Amino acid sequence: MADSIQAKRGLGRGLSALMADVAPPALAPGTDGVRQSSDVTVPIENIQPNPDQPRRRFTKQDLEELAASILSKGVLQPLIVRKNPRNPDSYEIVAGERRWRAAQIARLHHLPVLVRDYSDNEMLEISIIENVQRADLNPVEEATGYRQLMDRFGHTQEKLASVLAKSRSHIANLMRLLQLPEDVLELLRAGEISAGHARALITTDNPSELARQVVARGLSVRETERLAKRPKTRESKRRVAQKAKDADTRALEQDLSASMKMKVSIEHKGSDGSGQVVIKYKDMDELDTICRVLSSA
Repeated sequence: MADSIQAKRGLGRGLSALMADVAPPALAPGTDGVRQSSDVTVPIENIQPNPDQPRRRFTKQDLEELAASILSKGVLQPLIVRKNPRNPDSYEIVAGERRWRAAQIARLHHLPVLVRDYSDNEMLEISIIENVQRADLNPVEEATGYRQLMDRFGHTQEKLASVLAKSRSHIANLMRLLQLPEDVLELLRAGEISAGHARALITTDNPSELARQVVARGLSVRETERLAKRPKTRESKRRVAQKAKDADTRALEQDLSASMKMKVSIEHKGSDGSGQVVIKYKDMDELDTICRVLSSA
């Protein structure tokens, strides 16, 4: 319970203070892209990865490129670590696992670190913050990071926008993408559609079907927007209306239609239970039947 309360209130240390630790060298105060000073240099074998690291995929090419940069320029930004709670003789990575992996490829023996006294919740928050700053994030990963920071730690869009140097509209638009079905989000993760394509599909009734058309036909964002705005056919409107009705209402419609031998539609209008019953007749004889039934009721 205490951890939950702490998470929802946000960290006492403050999001801005955490950002100062994980900001890239070019953004960190007073660095201007040069090497940041570290608290201590630690043997690389005494550093362990975070078992709860949100990022699970590290591509070989990405690590090899970073290793080449480290060989050329050194480690510009120290790793953020804490004392390993399971092994006091070692350190656990809070932020910088990618640098740690690349340093091993570069055959470095020691790494500069900043030692911080972070709780498990603070450690998770910093890991998420570091991840949403990565340039190679796909839109779904970035949106998920923002959602985690808001849901788990109680941060607002305004706060995240201010501290992460993003516009609020950027954060809001990305998070709206999470409303899409999982199959559409997978196309976005794989790069088969762009964030622009995905935004155009959010308000449609059949985003999965339209997304498949976008991929199959190689549509541009503008073409996708036009496709999403096409008027619905009568059959499409009927299916949407039917889907919105609960099973009991549809069953009652079918019973009344069978009894009247005419098409009966029930429309609920308000939360107070009000609505209307529509009986469709095809000729005057059927209208006479309706009148007789209602008169004898």
